[in-house]
Amino acid sequence: MSENHEHQATEHAERGERGERIKQSERGEQVAPAQARRLWHLLEPLHAVLYYAPEVFEEAEGLGYSTEDRWGSYFPFRAAPLGPVSAGAVASAFYSFQPGMVARYVEDAWKVATPEAALAARLRGIDRLYRKLFGDLVDSPELAEAAALARRAAEAAVTAGRPLAAANAALEWPSEPHLQLWQAATVLREHRGDGHLAALLLAGLDPTEALVSFAAIGAASVERFESRGWTREEWAAASERLTARGLLEADGTATEAGRDLRRRVEQDTDRLALGPWQALGPEFTERLASLLGDYWVAVLGSGLLPSESTLGIGRV
Repeated sequence: MSENHEHQATEHAERGERGERIKQSERGEQVAPAQARRLWHLLEPLHAVLYYAPEVFEEAEGLGYSTEDRWGSYFPFRAAPLGPVSAGAVASAFYSFQPGMVARYVEDAWKVATPEAALAARLRGIDRLYRKLFGDLVDSPELAEAAALARRAAEAAVTAGRPLAAANAALEWPSEPHLQLWQAATVLREHRGDGHLAALLLAGLDPTEALVSFAAIGAASVERFESRGWTREEWAAASERLTARGLLEADGTATEAGRDLRRRVEQDTDRLALGPWQALGPEFTERLASLLGDYWVAVLGSGLLPSESTLGIGRV
């Protein structure tokens, strides 16, 4: 066989293999919702470390944001992809934060620095942090492969009705693989988060009720959820509303109906998060999961993330 014929045969085989993978993903039967949850567990720490890293705080301080607590950089850095939006728009997109708390950190945020400056600063912070945490792995072929797969999934995410996912998906991709990995993790977690808000709305849970009902099933302690800024009076009022619906016991724990409702919320969230992974396909989704282990361990091993999360990871 000539070299040209060999090349054509190889191309034909590769096209056939790609076509079969596309057919598999179009059938939508190989990647289970539980796999979407597994990838969230692996990718979420890679994104969330942004909100706890000293390197990121230093970048925020350089822009003029307060670093007395993590919220001074959290709100502008997470909201920056939306542009110079109002505090009300941020409270709507973030959902479970008390609007007055959001206003304290967002009302003057774009006077301190533009969203474009905030975006550049958060990327610089992640670059510094990842290089410190991952060391030589930053330049490894495994990280490059993981970044390429995660990016492919992120680019396949349908963002209609998902404002935070859409805003992050519209950003220019950085050239370095480790920063592509972080950006892909960010798009995918915001895609899942936007879907989660849809599930909460379908369940009839307003922002405060979402937290109260989540605490009631043991997702995290009430003290941890207090970080979202709701007053005791607002928390108590939400508890009363949930009790009246038969979702909460008098002691604040969930009734069986309350547990069933939260179970449906999680199931709906997993289902709504499945699209990017169906597009990636079962083989590549599993490959990405296997590649992420070292980086997940490095982030968790850094001690930067809190042991208890309001997202309920590891508990629900």
